[in-house]
Amino acid sequence: MSTAILTGQPVPGSSIEADLRSLGFDVRSAADAADAETLLAAVPADQRVAVVDTRFVGHQHALRLGLTDPRFPLAAVPGAVTAQPAGRQALTRAMARENSASGGTAERGAPAGTAEGGAPARVKPGVGDVDGLADRIVTALDADGSEVHRPELGSLVAAVPADPQARNEARQAVGAVDDEAVRLKSAVKARDGFFTTFCISPYSRYLARWCARRGLTPNQVTTASLVTALIAAGCAATGTRAGYVAAGLLLLFSFVLDCTDGQLARYSLQYSTLGAWLDATFDRAKEYAYYAGLALGAARGGDDVWALALGAMVLQTCRHVVDFSFNEANADSTDATADTSPTAALSGRLDSVGWTVWVRRMIVLPIGERWAMIAVLTAATTPRITFCVLLVGCAFAATYTTAGRVLRSLTRRAGRTDRAARSLADLSDCGPLTGLLVRLLPGRPRPTAPLSAAVGAVLVTLGAWLWGPSWWVVLMAGAYVLLSAEAVAHPLKGALDWLVPPFFRAAEYGTVLILAAKADVNGALPAAFGLVAAVAYHHYDTVYRIRGNAGAPPAWLVRAVGGQEGRTLLVAVLAAVLTAGQFTVALTVLAVAVALVVLAESIRFWVAAHRAGAPSVHDEGEPA
Repeated sequence: MSTAILTGQPVPGSSIEADLRSLGFDVRSAADAADAETLLAAVPADQRVAVVDTRFVGHQHALRLGLTDPRFPLAAVPGAVTAQPAGRQALTRAMARENSASGGTAERGAPAGTAEGGAPARVKPGVGDVDGLADRIVTALDADGSEVHRPELGSLVAAVPADPQARNEARQAVGAVDDEAVRLKSAVKARDGFFTTFCISPYSRYLARWCARRGLTPNQVTTASLVTALIAAGCAATGTRAGYVAAGLLLLFSFVLDCTDGQLARYSLQYSTLGAWLDATFDRAKEYAYYAGLALGAARGGDDVWALALGAMVLQTCRHVVDFSFNEANADSTDATADTSPTAALSGRLDSVGWTVWVRRMIVLPIGERWAMIAVLTAATTPRITFCVLLVGCAFAATYTTAGRVLRSLTRRAGRTDRAARSLADLSDCGPLTGLLVRLLPGRPRPTAPLSAAVGAVLVTLGAWLWGPSWWVVLMAGAYVLLSAEAVAHPLKGALDWLVPPFFRAAEYGTVLILAAKADVNGALPAAFGLVAAVAYHHYDTVYRIRGNAGAPPAWLVRAVGGQEGRTLLVAVLAAVLTAGQFTVALTVLAVAVALVVLAESIRFWVAAHRAGAPSVHDEGEPA
């Protein structure tokens, strides 16, 4: 239960108390400023508390946005301020200082809300000492340097009228705006793809409201979306035309639910660390499980498309790593003029023209357009055609986005921070072999990190393509390990150093794909698909930990799964020393081992973070 402390004289006809109760607050009234301080001290430290001016006039959704969003320790709208446990100390200090300044506490040095001897401090009762207390507290918080979230209210009203005429005008303004319509509109993500914006959101927002009114949570809707996608994958695996049609329809419905869970979270402000992780990881699980279902269905019809399925997963994952690495490298640039490059200026001009915005969002093939394309092609064509079109589309989108980011990076004047360098190092996922070699490289001139990573990636993948399972590939994999260490021997602060993690992903995944294809034995490519899926999950999990400010996975986990260079070398050695059948078994065992270790640690971490009350976050979907 949250607690709201009302300050000031009651206003006849005001609905503020009823509004607060409907938002889940236990409402208490303070007779004066000292009473407000005493009531604040009585609220358990693990509960949310709000201070609200009784003169507040506004929409209930304005209060909801200002007082119930779980993502922010401190938040405020005019006439109201709230603190979660993490912001409680700052709120208490600010209130004590305001009361002290207005004569609301007794002795300097006495604890907030008490006089010497431990008795509650009292001042002469009156209205003046509590008028505007909430807003004065916000001013004090700002003066202390505390970060106070102020939600964008748009057309919603939140005001503290000073006289009856102003109150009457504010009430008329409230009546002129449909609170529920604004709430529904704000449930939709502001920046989304064309397909999602015009084909899904116009009705999925109402589904989100239906779920909210029945007490469903975003996590339940996310789980329903996963189950629907898995059923779709099972339908595709039947290999029949009816199964493909059903699979396409179910995949689209799964995407509707995928949009609904985020809209439900925004509509009801049900954000959580666990929910953001589930939403992000389930998106990957749904898409890649569907690829596997299509490959199984094609195999039933005598067409082996496992290489295409694995290629699509590799390409899509590498695209995401490009997005993640670029964003992390530039998340906190050291130059305020970082985005004034010619490329950024051109992008801004293009975004100022209506139709170019939608074209640019469509050609990068975000999740909405991608899933719609996959669903339609599944129902109307064959798995082979579906994968071929998907690969071409993703390759074009990857080329477009990566080229733009390279140009933008080359023309930026911003330096990379230590935090950005650490994030890129974590995304690189280098293991004990690289760590050992880096210790042997101190004092060497700083290499061009992306060039070292790119040359290593070309060597190992080209070697696998030319020679297949052989000791030549092992030699190339050894060179790749050396070049990986060369790439990360210094902090990744160069203009293009964000390319290092994508090059590493392409090298590892590509080597597994090529060697499994060269093995030319039934089961090798499905086993490789499982291994890449397990490793990709580990890499996505690293991204979501960094996004949630939870740090990288523990060092023991990276050592246990070998690091990207260790796994690449191991796969090359296994391909060289084992027969094709044995290699398939080894890939399967390795996939299961990596999946078990990574999943166990990931689930343990995110559940523990959720139980520990980690700051709530909301993932806005894949960057594209």
